[in-house]
Amino acid sequence: MQVLQFIQQNWVEWFFAAVTFTLGCLYRDTKKRLVTEQQKSSAIAEGVKSLLRESIVHNYNKYLDREYCPIYAKESIKKVYESYHKLGGNDVATKLYNKLLEMPEEPAEKGGITYEQ
Repeated sequence: MQVLQFIQQNWVEWFFAAVTFTLGCLYRDTKKRLVTEQQKSSAIAEGVKSLLRESIVHNYNKYLDREYCPIYAKESIKKVYESYHKLGGNDVATKLYNKLLEMPEEPAEKGGITYEQ
């Protein structure tokens, strides 16, 4: 009988304690999922940044061998570099990107004949 009376007198406190406990558990689980998703997102961004860097390096080597970089290739490389830079990339690829933009857009002529490799 005393237990029932105690419950009747204190049910609001017990109710709020249960609600607080439940909300705390939900918050903890949500925070864990958020941290996991942020880690995945960061890993994906780093992977994409690496692929973009590789594309810049590959294009640099390709057009360095040819000794020129056509305008259409420069436009494509600009878009790749913009994405790379937005992801935080700013290292050797920046130097290569700038060198690519400085390359001539047409192949050099040798003796009146256009030379392409």
